[in-house]
Amino acid sequence: MSAGFFKIYFVYRNKWGENMQDERKAGILSTAGSYIMWGLIPIYWKLISEVSAYEILANRVIWSFVFMIVLLVFMRKLTPLGKVLKEITVQPKKALALAAASVLVSINWFVFIWAVNNDHIIETSMGYYINPLMSVLLGVLVLKEALSKAQVFSFVLAACGVLIMTFSYGSFPWVSISLAVSFAFYGLAKKMIRMDAAVGLTIETAVVTPLAIIYLLFLSSNGALQLFSGSVQTDLLLMGGGVLTAVPLLLFGHGAQKIPLYLIGFLQYIAPTMTLLLGVFLYHEPFTSSQLLSFAFIWSALIVFTFAQLKGIQKKKAVV
Repeated sequence: MSAGFFKIYFVYRNKWGENMQDERKAGILSTAGSYIMWGLIPIYWKLISEVSAYEILANRVIWSFVFMIVLLVFMRKLTPLGKVLKEITVQPKKALALAAASVLVSINWFVFIWAVNNDHIIETSMGYYINPLMSVLLGVLVLKEALSKAQVFSFVLAACGVLIMTFSYGSFPWVSISLAVSFAFYGLAKKMIRMDAAVGLTIETAVVTPLAIIYLLFLSSNGALQLFSGSVQTDLLLMGGGVLTAVPLLLFGHGAQKIPLYLIGFLQYIAPTMTLLLGVFLYHEPFTSSQLLSFAFIWSALIVFTFAQLKGIQKKKAVV
């Protein structure tokens, strides 16, 4: 009797362990896939570099919204969408946070598109390397979270990297800082409103879609609209920007739930590393010794920061 019980127990335990491993693998693949897609996005925007960044952004917003509505219908998530819309009508703070998230993600998208199509891909890479540090800084300033000595040291190293970049360029690296700050604030806004990724993106794009439509109508009235102006390839690429926006976000939302936070921390450096390599080797942007030194400081900051995060996770596990 007892032998049979233990046999059943071990069979179920092994199956449960295998399922957990499969879940983890699926989570890693989904999350890594999202970062790989984000890392390759510069290639996509380069294909329509003749279109202004403003028009690309307007199309990205509109077609993201259209694609997300279709996707929500397919995923049967219109009910959760309606629930969130009802909530924000009675919760002004949530509505304000969603509006802020919409504006911030639009700013982030615009700066990135402009930078890619104006040969500043390397600077976008630096922005997304700095972003995790900026998010922690916001946590300290806004959420009153405490910083460890290692984290303080990582900020000093990153600041040195930014200063080196500033002096080597002779101007402030506004592309890098704008991307890091806008995405960090976007993350903060999303943390305050916590909702399904698909529903959140739908509402965020819905908020700015009217402005995007007005802008495209303005371009059309002046004969400057590129959409539906003769090039089928350009039309498809502009419309496909909506799919390109939604798919990696959904992959990330699916994968991030299945893996630990420290793994997400490691995987998030895939995208800026890929954009850096694209900028240097595919698009042949200049990469000077001073830029290399600047990146060296930022990479050092991230190494210190990551190990500090891992140490903190291990301490929490030990306490538990």
